[in-house]
Amino acid sequence: MKIIHTSDWHIGHSLYGRKRYDEFEAFFKWLAELIEREGVDALLVAGDVFDNSAPGNRAQELYYRFLWRVASSTCRHVVITAGNHDSPYLLNAPRELLRALNVHVVGYATELPEQEVIVLTDPSGVAELIVCAVPYLRERDVRTVDSGESVQDKHQKLVEGISVHYNVVCQRAVQIRSTLDSTVPIVAMGHLFTSGGRCVDGDGVRQLYIGTLAQIGAGVFPSSIDYLALGHLHVPQKLEGSETRRYCGSPLSMGFSSAMQDNYVLSVEIGTNRTTVSSIPVPRFQALECICGDWKTINRRIDELKAEGSKAWLEVVYEGDELVSDLRQRLEGAVNGTGLEVLRIKNNRLIERTMKRFVTGETLDDLDEYDVFTRCLDAHEVPDVQRQELLSTYREAVTAITL
Repeated sequence: MKIIHTSDWHIGHSLYGRKRYDEFEAFFKWLAELIEREGVDALLVAGDVFDNSAPGNRAQELYYRFLWRVASSTCRHVVITAGNHDSPYLLNAPRELLRALNVHVVGYATELPEQEVIVLTDPSGVAELIVCAVPYLRERDVRTVDSGESVQDKHQKLVEGISVHYNVVCQRAVQIRSTLDSTVPIVAMGHLFTSGGRCVDGDGVRQLYIGTLAQIGAGVFPSSIDYLALGHLHVPQKLEGSETRRYCGSPLSMGFSSAMQDNYVLSVEIGTNRTTVSSIPVPRFQALECICGDWKTINRRIDELKAEGSKAWLEVVYEGDELVSDLRQRLEGAVNGTGLEVLRIKNNRLIERTMKRFVTGETLDDLDEYDVFTRCLDAHEVPDVQRQELLSTYREAVTAITL
């Protein structure tokens, strides 16, 4: 049986105010064509379908249109679990309707483990795969709260609760398999942060707990699992080096810090005695680039991109020795009339100068809330024509929360 494992779509995600619907639409077109071309039997989506719990109409339209196309293809089954960004209730709402299309959705954990165990069958109705579709497990799903608990106590109970949940669901899968052909493989899904997991600064992964808390060790997953399809971490990686316990990573780069990272979906060939996994690169539908250096370096790279006819979105980090107070104006002039677009500017030299004022003379105790806001306007080089309206809006907000 051939499976595609993907996760962390984050439909509706924006990058510094720039919506990315065209990228999502291009990705879904590519993925649907891949499924048809490769003759994929099942698609597993391990959480974070949407970027937030209240996705807009455009995001939902892209999601349902894609599911309709996949349901009309050679792919016989789709299994979707919720992630921490998703609303479990929004995902579950059309569950019964989607089931008619062989799209199985598990938005939240239940007390009945069989509701998270899905048996996938071939066209003749013979079972060929059992999926433990475990969604993102919230604290209330797996542990009770006792008075006087320490942080370590909460962490231990959380890990124990997650371990118990996986064991109960997988035991139910094994019981179901015992009534079928004993060679039917078991695949489990999960959306969580495992110990030793890697992420990139600014890639959007939410650290839900302090330090290493709630990072789950590989030991919580039962040995009965033939393949573990994980989501939540946006960097593709293996769990403790295992070929069959994998994070596929996000298909789109979630920020400039991960712009040079290759993105994948995973193709899983699973049979009676053997499971093989291969990475399929996802094309870059929108070029992202971070340009760092002094003005000469930045300007030279922009000229190179213009010569290439690039339409990249740019993050510019100025690190030169010279103090450049008109960096924004220079950049606007450099990209004017091109397909390039500067989404973020970070002027380290100006920030250093601003911070030195605090170090050498001022402290937060010397400033009121309006002084701090003014310093922010200075640091971000907000032009004078915009300042009055921003200051007025800020005053209204401060007044509203202090009344």
